Amino acid sequence: MLLSRNSPFGAFVRRSQLEYTRLQFHDATKLWKNLIIYRAPTLAFWKRRNPSASRFSFDFNLNEASFGGNGQFAGIVYAGLSGGSFKDVNDSTQDMENLYEYQIARMERWFSSKISRVLDLPLKRFTGMGSRVPQALQAQLRAMAQPGATVPNASFYVQFLDSWKSGDYPSSFDNLHRYFDYTMQSRDRALYQYALLSLAILQADFGCFSEAIIAMRETIATARENHDMPCLNYSLSWLYQFGRAHQEEMTKIQEQGVLGSEKEALSFLKAKAKESNMWPLLSTTLLSEARLILSHGETISHASESVLKASHLSLTKGVTEGHGGQMLMHASIFDRLGENVLAQLQATPVQISGLQFNVSKVEIELQIRRGNYSRALVLQEQLITKLSQQETDIVQRLEVMILKARIFDKAGIAQKGFSVAIRVASLAHKARLVPVLWEAIGAICRILVSVKQFDAAVQLLESVLPQALECEDGGLAAYLFSCLADGHMGLAGQAKDGSLQRKERLTKTLESLDRAFTEYSRIEDIKGQCEMLAKKATIMHLNGDPMLANDCAAKYLDTNRAAKE
Repeated sequence: MLLSRNSPFGAFVRRSQLEYTRLQFHDATKLWKNLIIYRAPTLAFWKRRNPSASRFSFDFNLNEASFGGNGQFAGIVYAGLSGGSFKDVNDSTQDMENLYEYQIARMERWFSSKISRVLDLPLKRFTGMGSRVPQALQAQLRAMAQPGATVPNASFYVQFLDSWKSGDYPSSFDNLHRYFDYTMQSRDRALYQYALLSLAILQADFGCFSEAIIAMRETIATARENHDMPCLNYSLSWLYQFGRAHQEEMTKIQEQGVLGSEKEALSFLKAKAKESNMWPLLSTTLLSEARLILSHGETISHASESVLKASHLSLTKGVTEGHGGQMLMHASIFDRLGENVLAQLQATPVQISGLQFNVSKVEIELQIRRGNYSRALVLQEQLITKLSQQETDIVQRLEVMILKARIFDKAGIAQKGFSVAIRVASLAHKARLVPVLWEAIGAICRILVSVKQFDAAVQLLESVLPQALECEDGGLAAYLFSCLADGHMGLAGQAKDGSLQRKERLTKTLESLDRAFTEYSRIEDIKGQCEMLAKKATIMHLNGDPMLANDCAAKYLDTNRAAKE
């Protein structure tokens, strides 16, 4: 068969022959060994069809009698031949790309394609999926990429991921630039927005928030210019979530109106996610919408609807990334409804948000327990100021506000917290925040007791206690029973000595103290237990029963001693 010199196949054969002629002897030897390796898998079938074939039947010269297949010459030429493979044979560029893709799949299991890899990088990176390739395996993979071979662009991406996961910011920054410099040589500006996106996430991960915002704004502008809707939608979603976590960094963005209001941004993201069939983005947007509804104190049923829509997407579209967020939102809804046990069960497998707020709140409560009320009030004012400067959850703001009423009560000036308690109760009732509402009512009752309005305090507490007990919150129940005991004790003090009404009030006081002591014991609040025992011993002493009073005092000492041990 003759090939025309001008035909495509003829031009290919002529070019191949020319390149082979130009090869150096060392390169020609490597090419020959590569051919042997390429044919090695079919060697067994060849020997089956040709039983007389020897070990070096592929080499005509070695089969000659003058050399002998087992001589020293064969060992020199084919040194390294072991089990049908050569140790010094170069791998092809495709093999090297596959090896680098293996490393990428190991570090980021979500890898599917180069474009989707960069697009999904921020989301998967923060979920903590994947792990670094062991150092020993990395050394073997680097040894296989011999000098002189063509290094795939993916090698820089592998180095970028490895540096990122090891916390080496300069190296990860350099390797990211190298990767996109090489890819853009062949793809023009098609991936430029993804380079900016990865850069923004990288800088945010290392704490360079202002640089991350600048890079993300350039990402949004470039994605709009290139009409890349998936990248644009994801960038806007990331910028919105970043703004929720770092509101102080987003002041200029909000002033310039890049995202508009929160509701407008979420509505836009939901619409674009549906158009582009980006189900993970839609699920995240729905959960953000539920969080926004709860933080503004709006109807809980609307927030539940958004969470259920996100759950439906997880089942029908296979969106697995949002399970943790869904459980956390369920926990927030159950907590607002007073279902404390369900809230704990939902929140256990995931990381509880607002950790910094919880630490600040516990610090204030610690100062209250130590009796350092001035310091507690200063910390409370600082925390409420910080929350007022940010777009925080209404539950957090109300919990901090009610702490102020508690500080005034412990300091003996409960009346100063009346306006705060009334305001918290009104806002909690409007937002249907049940546990906060009952705590605010307890604070109001403490104020009524301080102004000797015992009957009003008792009536109010007896009306809310059955519903408060449904929350199954031991601390809240103990606080309300303690307030009820103070109210009954006040009414007993207003009754005549030896009267039946006085005895009934004292009996109810003891019952309330016992219930409060039981709840304090359940949550292991030693100080609360000791306080209830001290009040009970005082009542026993007033009733003229020194034996029971001494028993309560002894139990008080035992409880206090056991706590110290």
